[in-house]
Amino acid sequence: MPQLPDDLDAVAVRTWCSLALEALGRERAEIDAINVYPIADGDTGTNLYLTVESAAAAVEAVFAAHETGATAPATADAVRAMAHGALIGARGNSGTILAQLLRGMAGVLADGGDAAHLRRALTRAADAARRAVAHPVEGTVLTVAAAAAEAAEGGESDLRTVVHAAYAGALAALAKTPEQLAVLGRAGVVDAGGRGLVAVLGALVETVTGQAPVRGPRTAHGKAPTPVDGGSVVGLPVGGTPVEGVPAAGVPVGEGPLDCPEDGVAGPAFEVIYLLEAGDEQVARLRTRLDALGDSLVVVGGDGLWHVHVHVDDAGAAVEAGVEAGRPYRIRITHFATESGHDLRVQAEPAQRAVVVVVPGDGLAGLCTEAGATTVIARPGEPPASGELVDAIRRAHAREVVLLPNDAALRHTAAAAAEQARTEGVRVALVPTRAAVQGIAALAVHEPDRGFDEDVVAMTAAAGATRYAELAVAERQSWTMAGICQAGDILGLIDGDVAVIGADVPATARTVLDRMLAAGGELVTLVLGEDVPDSLADALEEHVREGYLAVDTVVYRGGHQRAPLLIGVE
Repeated sequence: MPQLPDDLDAVAVRTWCSLALEALGRERAEIDAINVYPIADGDTGTNLYLTVESAAAAVEAVFAAHETGATAPATADAVRAMAHGALIGARGNSGTILAQLLRGMAGVLADGGDAAHLRRALTRAADAARRAVAHPVEGTVLTVAAAAAEAAEGGESDLRTVVHAAYAGALAALAKTPEQLAVLGRAGVVDAGGRGLVAVLGALVETVTGQAPVRGPRTAHGKAPTPVDGGSVVGLPVGGTPVEGVPAAGVPVGEGPLDCPEDGVAGPAFEVIYLLEAGDEQVARLRTRLDALGDSLVVVGGDGLWHVHVHVDDAGAAVEAGVEAGRPYRIRITHFATESGHDLRVQAEPAQRAVVVVVPGDGLAGLCTEAGATTVIARPGEPPASGELVDAIRRAHAREVVLLPNDAALRHTAAAAAEQARTEGVRVALVPTRAAVQGIAALAVHEPDRGFDEDVVAMTAAAGATRYAELAVAERQSWTMAGICQAGDILGLIDGDVAVIGADVPATARTVLDRMLAAGGELVTLVLGEDVPDSLADALEEHVREGYLAVDTVVYRGGHQRAPLLIGVE
């Protein structure tokens, strides 16, 4: 049996993220089924799962980058990665609030993970989440978070006692949510977001004690909850292993999604979500403007990076407000419709075929979108998780999807996303592109009117016939396939291996091109990074024209991407 932690160190944080992801994976369909507030769109469990998946992936990246091997990363690095991962991967209203809860906890746990720090962390998290919501409503995840923090304050100094108390407090508050929020009472369910938070706190109990908390047939008060209409309440946790200090709770969960009760008021037509790079003053003005445009406004984050979530009728105005405040990206817009008083996602007839492509910058995203593809942007240091790829496949809304990951490191992530989409009835083909230039080549030969297998073969062949390279800046002295490089050297990587070590970008790029074209080629593709001048492209294009007859060159702007220059040779 693994040794139980005496405080929440980096290893414990990693375990907590893993167990929380497992718990939400088991329970997300159940949570989706009780989702009736603020929009009855049946996706709260999925949104929470994707949010925690991003947090867990960020923590795993910290461990993977830790080079000593003998010791774990610093606790501060792990909790900050958890918070950052949740922020950039947050989905939906509840996922956005959960990201702020984790961010609030990280601000305290970075200084220590004992019982006293955990109590303060829970309090700060609950306060921060409430401040992030424009119009807090009782009977939601905010209420459950506040109850967990309040219960933890009454706990003793022992870490296990504190997590037990927090979980029990959250569970008791969850059972009362149908009495606090009429829409829940009429539907006979507890709050879906609060139910997800209970799952996350249950994972924390298991991390600290080694046992999952009991979730038996009765509530935290020892009696079954009663909804306001006298019916039965569904959505409380069921199953688990008894843990001393945590009361039994729960009633059997209903099957299938529940309808949103009649309120007589149609909600806004769109959900708008985006990440935003902006200062505090600009975000304060943005909150005021978005609050006037719609409802369900949640803005979380800080230190220049924010996650914005709002429901509006004018999605364009919500995005424009973000543009005026700073630099919005990863923009997602979901269209709702009202049908017989029920809020449902619009379901148009699916297209026959679509392409989903991962791109390293905004410039290529625009290029691929113009070509008809659904894009996922991989920001520097922020590779997309499988859930984000699944989300993109769903947004493509097609019976057949060709997935282009454009990164060898995303092979397993893309395979997992493809498998998940197949279980939902989508036929998915994964073309193992390892670079954006291979994805561009594949997309160029895509023809949706021909047979699926024939189209996939043609795209795979085009990608395979494209050699790829990129320029990078060495961060430290190290051994490479081309010799020893020093910090600041320009590295030319061909097909993933360092082939050239140079002193500046233009000379290194010319050498890389010469080596690639020595084996022949008909078309050179150059993708310039955000800060690379057009003069570099002009010089390289002239170099190719003078040295290699009948070889054409095309140039694209990649925007904010990791590498200053990407090169493809077909």
